[in-house]
Amino acid sequence: MRHTNTAYIGLGSNLGNREDSIRNAIKMLAEAKHIEVAHVSDIIKTTPLGDGNQPDYLNAVAEIKSTLSAEDFHRKLSDVETSLGRVREEKWSPRIIDLDLLLFGRQIINHPDLTVPHPQMHLRFFVLKGLCQFAPGLLHPVIKESMSELTARLGGNDFVLNPDVPQLVSVAGVIGVGKTTLTKKLSNSLGCRLILESYDTNPFMPDVYAGKKELALDSQLYFLTSRIQQLSPNILTQGQIAISDYIFNKEFFYARRLLNTQQLALYEQICAPLASTVAAPVLVIYLQDSAKKCLERIHKRNRPYEQKIKLQFLEALSADYEHLFADWKLSPVIRISMSKFDCTKDRDIDHLANQIKSYVAVPSVIASGAKQSKM
Repeated sequence: MRHTNTAYIGLGSNLGNREDSIRNAIKMLAEAKHIEVAHVSDIIKTTPLGDGNQPDYLNAVAEIKSTLSAEDFHRKLSDVETSLGRVREEKWSPRIIDLDLLLFGRQIINHPDLTVPHPQMHLRFFVLKGLCQFAPGLLHPVIKESMSELTARLGGNDFVLNPDVPQLVSVAGVIGVGKTTLTKKLSNSLGCRLILESYDTNPFMPDVYAGKKELALDSQLYFLTSRIQQLSPNILTQGQIAISDYIFNKEFFYARRLLNTQQLALYEQICAPLASTVAAPVLVIYLQDSAKKCLERIHKRNRPYEQKIKLQFLEALSADYEHLFADWKLSPVIRISMSKFDCTKDRDIDHLANQIKSYVAVPSVIASGAKQSKM
């Protein structure tokens, strides 16, 4: 007796009668032997991922029950595409129908002509949104997180793995949340470049925290020049991961909190043209904890210049970070509650490090998945 597997497929069309193409593909699969269409998501409109000079797509996701093997099921999808007039051209070119095998049970397949799970499905909001209509708790076999969690990381946006930009991962969060500790452990686990804030070398910061506000601009400019150097695309190596214990975008709200009106005007005049020169992160890891817990850590680590930091200041920074990531569109964001994550446990570190590998354009990721698709 054949074993029944649950497969999930993505459907897309941006040529001809798009909705008819999707519905005809579903109909042909439902009529095929050894295949049962269990659920179909709503059809939604999306913009093309590649060349924007083409029609919008209609997309949907379907849950399929099948006794076929993954390879045979994949061939059946190709047969349906061909029957509906699919012409295979370059990646992300317009097409009358596109059927992508997203998941096949819990199987992990890495063959020259078939990769399962689909190597970039976790970066496609339109795919995850469809999956969440009937399988929000389904775990990704590689990333080991639910579809609802993967969806939340995208903030309603679609992303692509791009090997032509620095593979910068930025760890973000308020002072005392544990950014540097986590960054060092992730760097060690991944064997990647470590980028740390220049706190200990900033000669102005102790005086600023001691109340000498006239030196606040000097301190911010010191950090600015340091970060411009550290995050220069010319310094970071393509195809290799680098991980930093800060995100450059925080510069603006630290400046607003620490500088007076005249200082801030000058700082923004200097910072604005330089901000566009730094590498943007391909992934953000946002650490969250209460301001009270962060203040306790600050007191425990006992850096003299930090001991005058007030709870209200941390609460204000926390609100700034929340506002920043509420409408973040540059990259996926992994939010981590530090009440549920333990930096001293190798299991927690390894789980996060393994997830990071799916969000960066390292050669092993780019080389996988030979099937041309809209995704």
